[in-house]
Amino acid sequence: MTISPRRSWAKDLDAATLYELLKLRVEVFVVEQATPYPELDGRDLLAETRHFWLEDSDGKVVSTLRLMEEHPGGEKVFRIGRVCTRRSDRGHGHTSRLMQAALAEVGDDPCRIDAQTYLVDMYAKHGFVPDGDEFLDDGIPHLPMLRRSGLHGAS
Repeated sequence: MTISPRRSWAKDLDAATLYELLKLRVEVFVVEQATPYPELDGRDLLAETRHFWLEDSDGKVVSTLRLMEEHPGGEKVFRIGRVCTRRSDRGHGHTSRLMQAALAEVGDDPCRIDAQTYLVDMYAKHGFVPDGDEFLDDGIPHLPMLRRSGLHGAS
C-alpha cells in the first residue's frame, strides 16, 4: 500500500469513515485485546481532534490514530492516542507513517502519548521519552511518554 495518510478534523469527518475508524479500534482494543472498556470516550468529535488513517485498495481502514490538542495550565500540548493497525496489516510500517504525519502537524509543540509498554521502543524512534511511571490502563501496562518542544524532524 503506497497511499498517503488521510487526515480530517473531527467536524469534517463523514459518518461512514468515523464508523470505520471506531470499528477498527473496537476490533483491536476491545475484541483482540479482550479488554472491555468504554472506547467511545467523548473525545472523537471535539473541535480540536484530528483523525489520521490509512485505507487499503478497497477503501477499508487498516490503521488509525487520533491527535488531540490539550491546554493544561494554558500551555498547548498535543496528545496522540487510539493508535492501532488491523492485525493482518501489521509489520508494514503503517503506524510509523501515521505517526510521522501526525507529528509533522504537531511541529515543535510538545506531544504526549500513553504507550502500551511493549511499544515504548517504537515510540522512542519518533522522539518520545518516558515521562512518568508505568501504570495499568484496563489491565494493560502503559508508560506515559513525552516528545518535548523543538523536536520537529526527530523521527
